[in-house]
Amino acid sequence: MALSRMRSLAAVAAVAVLSLSACSTGSTSDTGTESTAGSSDQFPVTIEHAFGETTIESAPERVATVSWVNTDTALALGVVPVGMPLYEWGGNENGTTPWIDDALEELGAPIGSDDAPVQYSETDGINFDEIAATTPDVILAAYSGITEEEYEKLTAIAPVVAYPETPYYTSWQDSAAMIGKALGKSDEAAQLVEDTEKAIADKAAEYPDLAGTSFIYGNLDTTAGADQISIYTSGDNRPKFLKELGMVQAPIVDENAPEDAFYLTWSPERANELEADLFVSWVADDAAKEAITADPLLSQIPALKNGGLVADSDNTLTLSISAANVLSIPYALDNFVPLLGEAAAQVK
Repeated sequence: MALSRMRSLAAVAAVAVLSLSACSTGSTSDTGTESTAGSSDQFPVTIEHAFGETTIESAPERVATVSWVNTDTALALGVVPVGMPLYEWGGNENGTTPWIDDALEELGAPIGSDDAPVQYSETDGINFDEIAATTPDVILAAYSGITEEEYEKLTAIAPVVAYPETPYYTSWQDSAAMIGKALGKSDEAAQLVEDTEKAIADKAAEYPDLAGTSFIYGNLDTTAGADQISIYTSGDNRPKFLKELGMVQAPIVDENAPEDAFYLTWSPERANELEADLFVSWVADDAAKEAITADPLLSQIPALKNGGLVADSDNTLTLSISAANVLSIPYALDNFVPLLGEAAAQVK
């Protein structure tokens, strides 16, 4: 099953980190985190990011997170946040995801229990008041789009680990490394990255047609008005994930990508120029997919004409890729890669 696969991602490392932490101390509502005994880093540690650098004086015991990815990565390292955002897009009835629920269960802090993290909405932006109420020692925002003003407001609450350079550009590997350093678990993070990269390579080997298959990853919407085509650029984690599977992003994307932007818009009147074997997109439902293929302009995209449209309406599945991290990638490998592999085999 997919959840069992998620549990065994890092074969030895990821589950070992989770299980040993859970067995050794258990999460408590007083600390909100697992023990950092045996941490691989000596404190203080200093982390450079887009707004300068942040020094963390001692191993954090109360960790809060913002945006996507940061919660997942902390959990993969055996740390239960005291506060985390609700997953209001792609989430389940718990405001989380299957892989987060699984990790919280492993760590003895399932949603609804006394030891579960406080959850706050980010529908209207960063929830400063509720984050402050959790009295964190550190705030993780390694993958996020926080502004400098938001960074300063968060810094007034606790030290903040912001993204390296560009909003929403942080690779899942860099997120793991930055968060691992902040939590005193650099060695554990490096092992998780290594094991996750191996899992990706192993899964790709099961679908040899993926190798060399060209793609465009974007969003097609017949109700979006003038700009019906959005395309994710090389800085976004979605194309990064496909490239890690051995696929090749169509050159037209980089040739037209704005600097430091994770997406670009493309006129439907030029849909026929989007040459690639596959076009990968999220859709709201089957009716939306049918509307795309019937649209007189969008249907001119070469991949659509050749049966190379990969469009899924599962928000959770989409989230596992768009917010890719060491905890979500096993879910994507089990549930998304087969869709890609089947489509690649059909167009070759």
